[in-house]
Amino acid sequence: MNAAVATSVFAVFMVATVALGLLALRGRGKGGGLAEWSVGGRSLGPVFIWVLMAGEGYTSFSYLGAAGWGYNYGAPVLYVVAYMSCGYAIGYVVGPMLWAYARRHGLVGITDMVAHRFGRPWLGAVVAVLATVFLLPYIQLQITGMGVVLSVISYGAVSLNWAYFVAFAVTTGFVVVSGLRGSAWVSVLKDVLVIATLGFLAFSVPLHYFDGYGPFLDRLVTEKGEWLTLPGHGGGSGDGGGSGFGELWFISTTFLNSLTVVIFPTTVAGYLGARSADALRRNAMYLPAYNVLLFVPMLLGLAALFVVPGLTGAESNLALFKLVVDALPAWAVGLVGVAAALSSIVPMAVFMLVIGTMWGRSVLSLVPRFAERQKSAAQVVVVVAGSLALLLTYTAPNTLVRLSLISYEGMAQLLPMVLLALVWRRLTFRGAFSGLIVGVAVVCALVFTGNDPVGGVNAGLVALAANLAVALAVTLAGPRDADPRPDAEVLAHDPVGEDDESLDAARAARGASDHRV
Repeated sequence: MNAAVATSVFAVFMVATVALGLLALRGRGKGGGLAEWSVGGRSLGPVFIWVLMAGEGYTSFSYLGAAGWGYNYGAPVLYVVAYMSCGYAIGYVVGPMLWAYARRHGLVGITDMVAHRFGRPWLGAVVAVLATVFLLPYIQLQITGMGVVLSVISYGAVSLNWAYFVAFAVTTGFVVVSGLRGSAWVSVLKDVLVIATLGFLAFSVPLHYFDGYGPFLDRLVTEKGEWLTLPGHGGGSGDGGGSGFGELWFISTTFLNSLTVVIFPTTVAGYLGARSADALRRNAMYLPAYNVLLFVPMLLGLAALFVVPGLTGAESNLALFKLVVDALPAWAVGLVGVAAALSSIVPMAVFMLVIGTMWGRSVLSLVPRFAERQKSAAQVVVVVAGSLALLLTYTAPNTLVRLSLISYEGMAQLLPMVLLALVWRRLTFRGAFSGLIVGVAVVCALVFTGNDPVGGVNAGLVALAANLAVALAVTLAGPRDADPRPDAEVLAHDPVGEDDESLDAARAARGASDHRV
């Protein structure tokens, strides 16, 4: 009976999710080009941008991983709150700059920006392939996360294999049809449920199991004090089974991730969907408030130490849901499961959308037969990317999970090429490309040989330092790029005082000039 009730609640909301994706198309016409599908026609207001970017950052990790990390290590999990808050502050400057650059030149993603900055379309294709390698693990992990949630809230009635397929089918269905706008609409539903369910759990779990916060926190300090300070449970050294998540790791990871998140392809998709630069600035001020919600699963992970002790490995990621299934009625379990599932669907949709856009715009467009059908090509890539992630979830679940270790650290190696190049004209193609090769090689070598962190420092930051050193050395020692375009055409700037009409006029003038050439 419990399984039927919880699964029915879940099914109703999944149907509503697809319906919202279709409803998002109302009034938008039948077609629309790649810009309408991939960045919402650059017309999303502050509210939709806020819920979309909050939704992209609040994934199944927030329900499963954050609780699991809290359960296993304790305080080190706070790096998530730290880097996201710092990233929003950096995004206050970077977001409007990238938005204006893309709008001025008619671009729809970071691969477009790289290709335009260095005047080499094939470079956008290379970056698209590299970014896909680092993004695909996130799709697989969201499929896995949603599958686990559905299986648990159905009390085992739905198998993991079927749950994985549901995650793939629902997400692919609405993102192919409605694109970024549909993801933004579904984010509204997700945020309502996330805020309601986590707010309820924050009070109900301590009351149910510990008679309130006082007894719970007193027991936590007395019996599990190691979990409340860095390096958390497991010690400060990675040798001999220690966690390795000490102060240096916390600082270096927060610094690296806060820089990387602002050029992450999914974050940039949110930037480019905005109606104006001011919407992004307001968004950067309001988004940190959403991080308060992250403390709830972290806290519930600590509560699970006393209620369901002894969880090891992947089981620790179920710490929160083991509390929920035991403490709540079936209909409430279903609602919490829906909130967690939507926290998988929204970011997974944006990941798939971004991969499709990068390939449709920067890879397949290089083939003449696909050049005029970029949107259709991108939609096909979405289905292919999702299917590949689903297939690997079934056949080789550990392969992409291992690759996920280098996702953020690998994406960080694009920082010089994407960000530094847009503000410093002197950075040459040879320098940026050489640095990228070295950075990716170093981070892969360190992670796959088990040397992350390096002396307590995040391996991605070590690789980025090598990346920058090589990029600067090759740039300063070699010849300048032979690029006749003026700085205003190549570099980005914060569009303070510029309105949408001036940017559109600049884009139109550039198009007319290109046509004359």
